[in-house]
Amino acid sequence: MKVIADTEVCVAAGVCVNIAPAVFDQDDEVGKVILLNPNPGAEDYEAVRDAVLSCPSAALRLLED
Repeated sequence: MKVIADTEVCVAAGVCVNIAPAVFDQDDEVGKVILLNPNPGAEDYEAVRDAVLSCPSAALRLLED
């Protein structure tokens, strides 16, 4: 699985960080998404999927193998 984050679209809501903190973080200055792990393992799949689906700006995409 691969996660793609579009920081231009991100509205800094922080939903992804709350759902999957092992994979997502936020920039300290403007709060935009930072990918901590763009290729998370199977153990993070459900949380990442939920974060992608919950993103209010649709800034996240999940590419599955």
